Amino acid sequence: MTLNVERLRALHAVAVHGSIAAAAAAMHVTPSGVSQQLSKLERETGHTLLEPRGRGVRLTRAGHVLAGHAERVMAQLAAAAAELDGLREAAVGPLRLGAFVTAARSVLPAALTALRERHPDLVPTLLEANTDEILPALTRGDVDVAVVESWDTLVTPFPASVAHVLLSSDVIDLALPAGHPLARRRAVALSELRGMRWASWTAGGSCDQQLVQTLREHNVEPDIACNVADYPTQLAFVAADLAAALIPRLGRDPIPRGVRVVATRPAVHRKIYAAWRAGADRPAVRACVEALQTVAERLPDGRPGS
Repeated sequence: MTLNVERLRALHAVAVHGSIAAAAAAMHVTPSGVSQQLSKLERETGHTLLEPRGRGVRLTRAGHVLAGHAERVMAQLAAAAAELDGLREAAVGPLRLGAFVTAARSVLPAALTALRERHPDLVPTLLEANTDEILPALTRGDVDVAVVESWDTLVTPFPASVAHVLLSSDVIDLALPAGHPLARRRAVALSELRGMRWASWTAGGSCDQQLVQTLREHNVEPDIACNVADYPTQLAFVAADLAAALIPRLGRDPIPRGVRVVATRPAVHRKIYAAWRAGADRPAVRACVEALQTVAERLPDGRPGS
């Protein structure tokens, strides 16, 4: 039995993206084109690979088995392409980066400046998004290097097809209205925060989930007053005595009047990683990761070993 690589690619895309329509969008083809590839793959294998689920589809047991092999085939093909690229020593051409907002503001400018100085023929572009959006973009090949976060209280799982390296460990502080009784403390136990209203990130996103999970671990059910994808706006709500917030130190703007920042007990950290597709470490990717590591070594607060 001979399996067609493009049909395996279509099955892998459905497994990653969860639907034929989403797989087609990621592959820049029509849904009918994906369906045709999968029908041919079923005839080649003699197995039903997809079955109806509501208005969509899901993988059968045979589909899951073959999709696992397809992921390894895609990784091996990416490794082969990277090895061929590695025959060229220079880091040249396009490089697509993805990063969450505070890393994009505090880490990427210095890293991209270093890349421009060392590799002037490299052409980087940046996509800013949440970690739960960046990692899927990385696995489907829409970005080459991703900078992502993982909180102690809500760990980010890395797919088997993604390699990663720790850049830094950031500290999360509690921002309170200056007039709040707990604001006089140097540190506040998370279990003491019942009954407070909170400023959080975009509703349902990874940052919002991290806040909720962190507080629930200490028997605090958060009452969300506002969902805004911007820490300065969250701090403005705190300054107006409308909410409290959990604010990472990395990339934090100057604290506005009316806000007091105190440590949490226990301390909460988030780890920051550079990630890339396993086997796809061509010279441009290696140069980018090295630049990110160099910049991360200069970051204050919570670095590994500090």
